[in-house]
Amino acid sequence: MAQQHLDPTNPLAGPVPTGDTLAGYLRAQATEFLRALRLHRETGSGANGSEGSAEAARALRRSARRISASLHTFQPLLDSDWCEAMRPELAWVSGTLAMEHAYTARLERLLTALHRLSGSTALPGQTTGTVAAGRAEAAAGARAAPAASVPQRATARDAGPRNPSAAAPERGNLTVGAAKAGALLDRQLTLARTRAHSTALQALGSSRFHAVADKVAVLASEVPLSRAAGSTDLRPLADAAHGRLTDAVTALPLVTAGSPYNAAALVHGLSPDTVPHPQDAPWHQVRLLLRLHRYAREAVSGPKGNGVVDLRLLSAGRALNRHRDASEAAAAAAQAARTPRIAPATAYALGVLHADQRHEVEAARFAFQQCWQKETVRTS
Repeated sequence: MAQQHLDPTNPLAGPVPTGDTLAGYLRAQATEFLRALRLHRETGSGANGSEGSAEAARALRRSARRISASLHTFQPLLDSDWCEAMRPELAWVSGTLAMEHAYTARLERLLTALHRLSGSTALPGQTTGTVAAGRAEAAAGARAAPAASVPQRATARDAGPRNPSAAAPERGNLTVGAAKAGALLDRQLTLARTRAHSTALQALGSSRFHAVADKVAVLASEVPLSRAAGSTDLRPLADAAHGRLTDAVTALPLVTAGSPYNAAALVHGLSPDTVPHPQDAPWHQVRLLLRLHRYAREAVSGPKGNGVVDLRLLSAGRALNRHRDASEAAAAAAQAARTPRIAPATAYALGVLHADQRHEVEAARFAFQQCWQKETVRTS
């Protein structure tokens, strides 16, 4: 039985979390991974995957992320060669399984935004006649129009004969364009989702995944701790993860994010450059570091990670997840707007949609800033 070490600075705080605590946490997460894998195999997966299969995939991702994060944060207490070999494989599993869900959520987000912006009674892309026209336009194309410079007279000409019963004339152009934009996005993202689903199925049946699963099965019973891990306190390593997060947040332009919808993210607009938005990368990095910090707190709290829930961390994490989702949705709208030979009304709607999602990016940054300022005030 492992010897427990008490915190000398606070006898009432209980045992000091050591490598044995980390081992218990990793074993618990490895068990969750294997349980989710068994559930995924039992539920099966059709063309789009059943609900049980989707939940099993989410559970696989959750446990893979936690194991990988623990290997990153607490690597000095583990076999370094084993960690270096396992971390990229776990990241591959998590990333591959996440893509199908990401495309599904992105499509739903964009269609909901189009519905809100156009003021239509149905989600864009759900009206049969217009959807057929939009799909035909997406496939074959009729006219070329860049998303950033669409003449208003062209959109008005499009709107007239195709939607004579528009309730609000000022929304007529956007409503027609939104329906076709919705059909275009539906076609592109559904195709991407189908490919991601096939890729995930191939990955789960590959020898590479089976090798990862075998190593996780071993981890469920035997954790490769270093010799000194049994007497080493986990908290300094967890504090280091928090320090990296704090440094990354300090580098963010929180003053700019101090007001919602400041439009700083619209500076580049619909640039022809398809690389990720230059302002987003530091925020995405903070999101990853926040996750590492949260998982480190889980590992320190006990074998099952049943520590006290920090509502500030949860709120900050939700804000950064919203930031990522809006950023990727804006990129998808911009990519769709670059489709050749789409109608001006369609390109106009996609441009409005892109701007709307970039505003959502700004709002998410503001929400994170509010959460982080509360944490700073309470801990200072």
